Amino acid sequence: MVEAFWQAVLADGLTVPDERPLDEMTVELTEMLGSPDPDVRDGLAFPVLATWIDEGVYDDLLTGLGDGMAVGLERAVGGSGTDAVFVRSYSALVLTECIERDTRVGLVTPDTILRWGDRIATWLLAERDQRGFVPKKGWAHSIAHGADAIGALARSPKLGLNELTVLLDVVGDRLLAPTEAFWVAGEPDRLALAVVSILRRDVLPLSLVEPWIARIAAGARPDGDVVRHPYFVSGNAQNFLRSLHLQLSLGGPAPLIRPDITLVLVDHLRATNPYFFVPLPDGREHG
Repeated sequence: MVEAFWQAVLADGLTVPDERPLDEMTVELTEMLGSPDPDVRDGLAFPVLATWIDEGVYDDLLTGLGDGMAVGLERAVGGSGTDAVFVRSYSALVLTECIERDTRVGLVTPDTILRWGDRIATWLLAERDQRGFVPKKGWAHSIAHGADAIGALARSPKLGLNELTVLLDVVGDRLLAPTEAFWVAGEPDRLALAVVSILRRDVLPLSLVEPWIARIAAGARPDGDVVRHPYFVSGNAQNFLRSLHLQLSLGGPAPLIRPDITLVLVDHLRATNPYFFVPLPDGREHG
């Protein structure tokens, strides 16, 4: 019955139904965000909420909706391998939509955005279930959705130098935290895109960004740990550095410090990949 109702809403172009109160439907959609069925979670609940946020349906209720999503970030946080990851991850994705809506229209107070940012950062650093795609259940993608939320925060005009610096540190801490997961579902790319969004604000000076990149590069060297798989951290960090270099090099809106950052990244990528630059028989160097 519930799924059939929302299938009808989807077929009707996601027009808000008149026959049910909005708060009642919102509670139902929020519960559906945690469904292990991807057709319910990803195919119905998220697109309905995202569309209604984008179209202004929740403009007068945006603070309450975002606060509700922030609560969802705490559902069994610290656990791994359970369906609770869907609640957390998709709550972050809807909260991202709330932040983006405020950036476009300006609906909530700066304190609200900062409160949401604090909850997102706390959750992302505490998240232990880093599965990307779950067979038969679809995308969990907690790290990728967390990266999307960081990117949305970075684009908010309500964040300044101090807050953007914190976001950069959150990405660094997440990248370098001990983990048993090698990210293979685009997570380094999404984190790199979040950092590009931070840099595009043209607020952070090179004197702050350069040592931050050096910190990531230091973690991008496998240490030959015989207990932990060394690439679980260093491989994620290495892929992040490569993606950040690629995204800055390919174009798009350029941070003012892009030329300097690109050179810094090249130096660190060469240093952390020395086996790619061995001399050729004729004395030339690879690369």
